[in-house]
Amino acid sequence: MADTAPPRGAPITHGRVLHIALPIVISNATVPILGAVDTGVVGQLGQAAPIGAVGLGAVILTSLYWLFGFLRMGTSGLTARAHGAGQAGEVAAMLTRALMIGLAGGLAIIVLQLPLFAAAFALAPASAEVEGLARGYMGVRVWSAPALIAIYGVTGWLIAQERTRAVLALQVLMNGVNIGLDLWFVLGLDWGVVGVARATFIAEWGGLAFGIWLCRDAFARSAWRDWPRVFDRARLREMAAVNTDILLRSLMLKGVFLSFLFLGSGFGDVTLAANQVLMQFLEITAFALDGFAFAAEALVGQAMGARDPMRLRRAAWMTSLWGLVATFGLAAAFALAGGAVIDLMAKAPEVQAEGRVFLPYMVFAPVLGLAAFMLDGIFIGATRSRDMRNMMAVSLAVYVLAVVALVPALGNHGLWAALLVSFVARGVTLGLRYPALERAAAG
Repeated sequence: MADTAPPRGAPITHGRVLHIALPIVISNATVPILGAVDTGVVGQLGQAAPIGAVGLGAVILTSLYWLFGFLRMGTSGLTARAHGAGQAGEVAAMLTRALMIGLAGGLAIIVLQLPLFAAAFALAPASAEVEGLARGYMGVRVWSAPALIAIYGVTGWLIAQERTRAVLALQVLMNGVNIGLDLWFVLGLDWGVVGVARATFIAEWGGLAFGIWLCRDAFARSAWRDWPRVFDRARLREMAAVNTDILLRSLMLKGVFLSFLFLGSGFGDVTLAANQVLMQFLEITAFALDGFAFAAEALVGQAMGARDPMRLRRAAWMTSLWGLVATFGLAAAFALAGGAVIDLMAKAPEVQAEGRVFLPYMVFAPVLGLAAFMLDGIFIGATRSRDMRNMMAVSLAVYVLAVVALVPALGNHGLWAALLVSFVARGVTLGLRYPALERAAAG
């Protein structure tokens, strides 16, 4: 693949930002397609239990794998910094570390699968039939955990070098193989739920093999197996600190959204359903802004490595400018077509009506959340994960206070307002820490 990193010091232009961002946006757009196909093929079996089993099993495994999301972000920031500093050997060594952590994390899940699955079903009980099918699905798919988690590291490594077309190719290949095997195994060979799991297992290991091939230039350097460098204590301590901070930040962010879901359930089934539909608007926002946040990770990280504060500022400004364009586009689309989207996702008239009541919050969400999204990418690129962790803790506290103050008086309106307040708090607190990034780049 001809997707190569531009030379160090190349100017940061609008074209360069879009070259990084657009493949990520397209890649993200392919993600829901796979879920729809998984559901659709088992739906052809004519029974409810297989659909529930695949959905439940996928949610449990995805939640476990999500804990390792720090690997993509941490690898991206550290690799971009090394790339910007011209440390080609460290860039190659970072790939080795990321692969080793990913494979080790996946093996840990395989070893601990019995207690992990038992705990998951205790938290999310299902009928005996659904649980049995879900266990069969998970029992097959869990064996590709090392591959999928290692792919997080590969993805972060590629993003750091602006090779997002390679990331798109990897995503398309994995999803394409998965979809093709879904159709063959389930509809052709009648393997049912286990067929869906086998398709995913093959796609994920195949994806890792393809990802390693995409990174083949790193393996042309002896540094990838320069074990004293790979296991350098200072580098490993820094990587552990960055990854731990990102994990804690992500857990707090997850806590905000889980509490939103639980609190929303107290307003009745119709409101809960409407909230779930509207949360898909936030997913769309995240998918769209990811491309520009990832561009910030790469360009800011390289500027930090080059010790160039002016370059850092331009990277932050240019990526955020395009993020702003995207947010206003999303806000306009939600305002004009949000009602039709709600009607498409929910057929119950009462849910449609309730969704429209709270749709204005979705119109404002992209704009109010822009700073938080973009500064996350900027701080990941700068590897200032401690600031991310600490500011997320402050934002969590602000969210809790907003919930306590607003929900009793305003109900679900107060809950949505508290969520948007948490977005603003995260953006403001990280923004206040931004000058420290430029000082660090100059130091």
